[in-house]
Amino acid sequence: MTRTFVVGLDGASWRLLDPWIEAGDLPNIAALREESAWAETRSCLPPVTFPNWKCYSSGKDPGGFGVFWFEHVDLEAGTIEVANGGDFDTVELWDYLNDEGQTAGVVNMPTMYPPRDIDDLIVAGGPDAVEGEYRSISSGYTSPESLAADLEERFDYQVHPDPLLSSNQERGAEVDAILDLLEKRFEVALTLFEEEDLDYVHVTLFYLNVLHHFFWDEEPTKRAWELVDEWVGKLRELEDTNLVLMSDHGAAPTQTEFYVNEWLAENGYQTRTRTVDDYLKRIGIDRENVLGAAKRVGAVDLLASVVPERIQELVPQRAGLKRSRKLGAVVLEETQAVASAQGPIYLNPDFETESLREELIADLEAVEDEHGPIFTDVYRGEEVYEGPYLDEAPEIVVDQRPGVHVNDGIGGGEITAGPDRWAAENTPQGIFLANGPDFADAGELRDVSILDIAPTLLVASGCDVPEDMTGKVLEIFDDDREWDEREPLALADEDDSRDDEEVTERLKQLGYME
Repeated sequence: MTRTFVVGLDGASWRLLDPWIEAGDLPNIAALREESAWAETRSCLPPVTFPNWKCYSSGKDPGGFGVFWFEHVDLEAGTIEVANGGDFDTVELWDYLNDEGQTAGVVNMPTMYPPRDIDDLIVAGGPDAVEGEYRSISSGYTSPESLAADLEERFDYQVHPDPLLSSNQERGAEVDAILDLLEKRFEVALTLFEEEDLDYVHVTLFYLNVLHHFFWDEEPTKRAWELVDEWVGKLRELEDTNLVLMSDHGAAPTQTEFYVNEWLAENGYQTRTRTVDDYLKRIGIDRENVLGAAKRVGAVDLLASVVPERIQELVPQRAGLKRSRKLGAVVLEETQAVASAQGPIYLNPDFETESLREELIADLEAVEDEHGPIFTDVYRGEEVYEGPYLDEAPEIVVDQRPGVHVNDGIGGGEITAGPDRWAAENTPQGIFLANGPDFADAGELRDVSILDIAPTLLVASGCDVPEDMTGKVLEIFDDDREWDEREPLALADEDDSRDDEEVTERLKQLGYME
């Protein structure tokens, strides 16, 4: 049977790659696309790492597994908590491969920490696999657990680069560290694929999208993609192997930062109260200034280890309060709506939510900047999600215009601004490319969803498709492929105990939660 090697390219878009392909800078990707089935895909909303890597591997939208962004918002309980890998209530395509007697390995995929047990191996990836702020994790990120020591001894493997990129001014050692990590991801995945004789391997290049965010199409990002192109050339030489390239979402250059919670307050949907952050910011103390000063004197690790977490949390971020601290800045009983970044908006159930929702949707649809409407569409949650977790979905989901970064900071003051930390923002337009013995040279496909990838790859591997996968099987096979629907597997109970503050700090450092 043909084996499958999947390369997950976090944040990849044809919008970024096409100019380099046309200029001849990515010859292997260009040649591969010429003889493949390929598409621009549509991600689930919001188009971010959490939840879209799990949308790919489960074939379900967030309503099917219960994670809608990096955080869980419950305004009835008055809580906001960071999500982790153990919160995704779903089995994945490798579970079905195992159930059919096939072997699978997963290397560096986000949403997988703490690592689940599958029959073969998992190496959890960033940004959620963390040990502490600014420090690379050193254990507990693999299944079996002993695999971590082997990877570190043989490949000097790290989950996160060191030093960690946190600014678009950092173009030296921070970029080199990411390129080194990307190289090692490929080396590890290919070595495990061959040594373990795996039927299926998936490797994710998460920090590729970090380069997109900070540099868009500038030289650091192009260096990374030239490295990817070299490896695509090597992987094309594998015998009896399907090669698949895909992404969780796309990217586009940032035009506008839209501070959605500031807009909600300005338009009467939130009532605010003062916090200690207001006073610290008045005297020029914010997280970005403190981190920059610590980096300049080489004291980041020292401060992270000796300054108590509760003190670190008091230092305000330039963009405003995030996560659970957002609720400390509002009078909840007088607040009708609270937003997460990049899409989800939750309504306070103490208000008459249906009339409130209609009013808020109309107001959001009318928001514009000098480039046009801020949102491509504004949806009710049930219009974009389905499944057993629909009752936990945000009541409203915005689809931000390409080039708009919807920021959820509270207390920053501005509603719209020019690009801040990120040169590029996520978009729903990702990529998919399938090449190999099982796939036809079908050329460009239309109307492809990220949800279509799992059922298609299961059929490529000779497996049936679970009834609860909502994507379709793409007609890209080199033969008359037949398959049936099958009963879904049940998810085994997993131990997901961990410190969610660690995830928060890593996301802040990278700019995902700021």
